[in-house]
Amino acid sequence: MTTYKVNSIGTIYNNENSAFIQLEAPYIPALKELDGFSHINVLWWFSDFDNEDFRSVLETDQPYKKAPEKMGIFATRSPVRPNPIALSAVEIINIDYISGLIKIAYIDANDKTPILDIKPYTPSLDRVENPQVPDWCSHWPHSLEESASFAWENEFNF
Repeated sequence: MTTYKVNSIGTIYNNENSAFIQLEAPYIPALKELDGFSHINVLWWFSDFDNEDFRSVLETDQPYKKAPEKMGIFATRSPVRPNPIALSAVEIINIDYISGLIKIAYIDANDKTPILDIKPYTPSLDRVENPQVPDWCSHWPHSLEESASFAWENEFNF
């Protein structure tokens, strides 16, 4: 098995009042020309779930109410996985290019979560016109915007 070294480039701060990304000083120049993009893809580390027990889980009991009784971990968005990497598309509210602070609308990460990378969201590469999903989750929202008002608490078994 090959291993790789990955370094955090910053931290997600997330509470009931705001969400933002604070880049480490050496990475601030990488923000150049990000203005104009409305959204970014944020790759982050499920740091609260990084241990050998969680990394060995390959199947899980029904995590979603309408899902099959058993699911492979790759068919879920669970933080419990072989490599605890997450991907979230987020809306940019403001970028402070001097301090390296990116204010975002929302992210599904815990406070003080490490960031691995940021990429601009581009519809030509990141949007699928007609994605297909299994019947058990076909009633879920079709966009990030619709997700904001969806009753996600009614979907999970945890």
